[in-house]
Amino acid sequence: MRLKTLVAAMAAVASLAPIAAQAQSSSENPWMVRVRAVDLLWQNGQTGAVQTLDVKAKDQIIPEFDVSYFFTKNIAAELVLTYPQSIQIDAGGNKLGTIKALPPSLVLQYHFTEFGAFKPYVGAGINYTIFSSRNNLGGGTYSVDSSSVGAVGQIGMDYMFDKNWGLNVDLKYATMSTNVSSPAYGPVAGKLTLNPWMPAVGVTYKF
Repeated sequence: MRLKTLVAAMAAVASLAPIAAQAQSSSENPWMVRVRAVDLLWQNGQTGAVQTLDVKAKDQIIPEFDVSYFFTKNIAAELVLTYPQSIQIDAGGNKLGTIKALPPSLVLQYHFTEFGAFKPYVGAGINYTIFSSRNNLGGGTYSVDSSSVGAVGQIGMDYMFDKNWGLNVDLKYATMSTNVSSPAYGPVAGKLTLNPWMPAVGVTYKF
């Protein structure tokens, strides 16, 4: 059901493409791509035994690739992608194990265009994170949920060196959480609220 929610959102954006083609200037290509380095800063809220054991995700830097489509010069949709990332989980400061997370996001943005080469934007949308290799914690003692659905907010800016190339600075915040299960503590040992801040810097290419 959660995956269907993300697919439905993507389909809704795609259905607007014919309208966008009419709204977009014929002299301007509506596609933009970015490659970023993202610093994942987990908030690590805890409940139950997860708090007692001090279970936390470890901060790390990951690569990110996104594709944007401009419906008008101001309105765009951005699909944020990466490959499954290995996330280290610690307990009491010691490594408990690793899980993999695949966190695509779909964001609707407003771009401000009245500042010349400096092009700030704001955005909001949905994040769907798929957790895999999720039974490896503590030698199989602990496990996490298979997925998480949450909101994502975004602010950022592109500084365009010419009509195609630019520098991107971006900040996203996503709501993301998972239950931690363990036979030693019953079906659910507690909840880990990850809610990452994601500052990033990268390169922009406008077609």
